[in-house]
Amino acid sequence: MANQEHLDILKQGVEVWNQWRKEHADIQPDLGGVDLTNANLRGADLTRANFNAANLSRADLTDAKLREATFIEADLVETTLIEADLYRANLSRANLHRTDLSQARLNKANLSGANLVRATLVNTNCTEAILTDCQIYGLSTWDVVLTGATQNSLIITPMGESKITVDDLEVAQFIYLLLNNAKIRDVINTITSKAVLILGRFTPERKAVLDALREALRTHGYLPILFDFEKPSSRNMTETVRTLAHLSRFIIADLTDPSSIPQELYAIVPTLAIPVQSVLLEGKKEYAMSIDLLSTYHWMLPIHFYKEQADLLATLKEDVIKPAEQKAQELAKR
Repeated sequence: MANQEHLDILKQGVEVWNQWRKEHADIQPDLGGVDLTNANLRGADLTRANFNAANLSRADLTDAKLREATFIEADLVETTLIEADLYRANLSRANLHRTDLSQARLNKANLSGANLVRATLVNTNCTEAILTDCQIYGLSTWDVVLTGATQNSLIITPMGESKITVDDLEVAQFIYLLLNNAKIRDVINTITSKAVLILGRFTPERKAVLDALREALRTHGYLPILFDFEKPSSRNMTETVRTLAHLSRFIIADLTDPSSIPQELYAIVPTLAIPVQSVLLEGKKEYAMSIDLLSTYHWMLPIHFYKEQADLLATLKEDVIKPAEQKAQELAKR
């Protein structure tokens, strides 16, 4: 049961309420079960307030201070919580259907069992938040901070359908689309069966060979992906090439004047069973790391030596593509 005095003061407006809070900072507002549908509470200081089982649907709580407030089983349907401070707030089993939580601070908040169907989380800080057993069908997530967050049993299917759960908020939408959209599955199948990652050095001389390889692979029905290890990037290079390799049918690595490529292959090949077909211009140095990989991992294929670019293209089908395809088929059966 709510405290009637607290409710009466709140209904006088945010300015009056915030002044009262300054004068009574030790009081914990009790607004449990109240009906504040469509209320304008922008910027209100509602720190540690009790809103359990309250109706705050379509209320405007933009930039409100809601640190350590409790909303257990509260109705927050279509409520605006943009830039609200919900640090350590308890929103367990709250109904946040279509609620806008853009740029809100949900650090260490408890949202276990909450309904987040079609809610919006854009630039929302969910550091160390609890997101267990939440319904997230249709949830919009962009640039959400989830460091240390607990993400277990997130329900990605609509109510009334058999439950499918995942444990990662950021991949939930992708998993749902993958399960329900045949076109996306076809695209992924096409990529993984036709993509070929080409690794090499982008000096003028070597890039000409890589470009020629790319064009030749296209004529054989593949989707070539060129990657330069020396190209500056904000992302970790090994992480990037592993992601590209996971999507690839096989890898072609030009070991001719390769700079860091042997070291990168050594970081990738031991943990990723993807066929790697190395090519090397005759007369150029073989690297000890490549020899070690060849003797240890059977998906690292023998180096194909070539005399010049024209020779490489002429032997591409039989000496590069064919052994890589055979190894890919062999790995697929395991």
